[in-house]
Amino acid sequence: MSEVALKTPTEYQSGNVLDIQEIRAQFPILEEMVHGNTLAYLDNGASSQKPIAVTETLERYYATQHANVHRGVHELSDRATEAYESARKTARKFVNANRSEEIIFVRGTTEGLNLVAEAYGRWKLKPGDEILVSEMEHHSNIVPWQLIAERTGSIVRMIPMNDNGEIIQEDYQNLLNGKTQIVAITYVANSLGTVNPIKEMVRMAHDAGAVVVVDAAQAAPHISIDVIDLDCDFLALSGHKMYAPTGIGVLYGKGELLEAMPPYQGGGEMIRRVSFEGTTYANIPHRFEAGTPNIADAVGFGAACEFMWNIGIDTIAAHEQELLDYVHECAEQHEDLRVYGNA
Repeated sequence: MSEVALKTPTEYQSGNVLDIQEIRAQFPILEEMVHGNTLAYLDNGASSQKPIAVTETLERYYATQHANVHRGVHELSDRATEAYESARKTARKFVNANRSEEIIFVRGTTEGLNLVAEAYGRWKLKPGDEILVSEMEHHSNIVPWQLIAERTGSIVRMIPMNDNGEIIQEDYQNLLNGKTQIVAITYVANSLGTVNPIKEMVRMAHDAGAVVVVDAAQAAPHISIDVIDLDCDFLALSGHKMYAPTGIGVLYGKGELLEAMPPYQGGGEMIRRVSFEGTTYANIPHRFEAGTPNIADAVGFGAACEFMWNIGIDTIAAHEQELLDYVHECAEQHEDLRVYGNA
């Protein structure tokens, strides 16, 4: 496969919009014919297609770098470890975390949320404690909290939304109380695309003494993420929705919380010393990455981040806003059509 050179954000833009044909050229699958027509893929919310920059990175990794990481004493293991940890540094930059140790590679958002529910929830929750989850959440940000609530005797409470698909902030404020330990909230709703005011909701939760877990699966492909500015305690995202391979995602957690949490799974790599008398655990992030990790797809995740940066995440967001404005203008021409949400 011949390499297609990536362009800078300025080169991608034609006037004030993206040069879509140039971007389509980065996705070979879009040359496929479906029912006699060139493929127009509109299911990116479920899973995005992969650009050449990602597929060639995977091919290069398997051809020249593959081995196990962190435990080998040979050249290929050194190469694989360097590639894997470089991807972690890229992920840190993508969410603007303070340090790479706050980045845990997981299979995706679902596993990231389950990890927090199990490890943090098992450590902190007790009978009568409350977990707030919004009405607009994906099942992956509802069921893990129900499961840990059953095990700990805590209670899951629902934050309602209005008819326009937006969280009712007054109700959210009223639900926060001294028993609230966790607020689990989506950054961008998977159903309507509602963008929640995460920074303000985090501030309100912290004022009540709660930690905030953010589902950023639908936010990561569309808007710049800054966990320092948001001040969220945990944030999970999936690679496959943002041009990376399937089976890889990122969980960000504040270092002091991750360091205090018990492990999520046991196995190789997450240990410091094992004996039948007792086991001591590795430092973060490896404490939460039991077994051989998904090395290749983590490297592919790093390539996907670079691909988005080369286009410009803000440029992507501006282009999507133009499309949204156009759709709204078209919808307003039909009096019998009701539009839910503003996204």
